[in-house]
Amino acid sequence: MKFAITYLIIINIIASILFCADKRRATRGKRRIPESILHLFELVGGIFSVILLMFIIRHKNQKMSYKLISFIILALWIFFIAVAIYNYY
Repeated sequence: MKFAITYLIIINIIASILFCADKRRATRGKRRIPESILHLFELVGGIFSVILLMFIIRHKNQKMSYKLISFIILALWIFFIAVAIYNYY
């Protein structure tokens, strides 16, 4: 359990850095981080920070296709965590 929490903290920090870097690149007109990479980091656990940042820094919150995929990933993670907690206790 301790490993899982540590893993999620680290992957959310990495996802946050990538998401903020993409926002910075977008405002400066530089080459962006591909959405597939951002979604990959969401899928492996970084979704929690990305969902918060989507609204805090106002990045990708207007793009419905990106939001849809992100919220599907969030729903999958919530389901996964619920099943893990149910089986643990």
